[in-house]
Amino acid sequence: MTQDTQFPAPDFSLPSDTGETVSLAGLKGQAFVLFFYPRDNTPGCTTEAKGFSADMSAFEAAGARVFGVSKDSLESHGKFRAKQDLTVPLLSDEHGSLCEDLDVWKEKKMYGKSFMGVERSTFLIDGAGTVVRAWRKVKVPGHVEDVLAAVKAL
Repeated sequence: MTQDTQFPAPDFSLPSDTGETVSLAGLKGQAFVLFFYPRDNTPGCTTEAKGFSADMSAFEAAGARVFGVSKDSLESHGKFRAKQDLTVPLLSDEHGSLCEDLDVWKEKKMYGKSFMGVERSTFLIDGAGTVVRAWRKVKVPGHVEDVLAAVKAL
């Protein structure tokens, strides 16, 4: 489900598996994409991360950086990136502050059991720090292409 509702992006500063710290302030003046996914090395998350990795040059050419975000540790991200040959930087939100600020930490159900987890969601943030597009309850097939089209339309 896509929403065009615009709102200020929450302030954040998260470590990346590339060794940098990524923050809203540090990205000021450039568009970027945050895609939230439940867990490293799971089938849907792997497909999504590989899709964004495959199109990194197209996102960069369109003027946007892309970051994957989950509550997994930097160590887990590093293993995930190496195993799947990912090029997209992965941010660790271990404490869940950004997940909560963007309302992606949700109650989920599987096999009749309820648990808390990350709802697959993507946010496009413009250079002014405004969320200009939000995709919630993302279905992986075709999603990367939808996000890239929105970046190109900025």
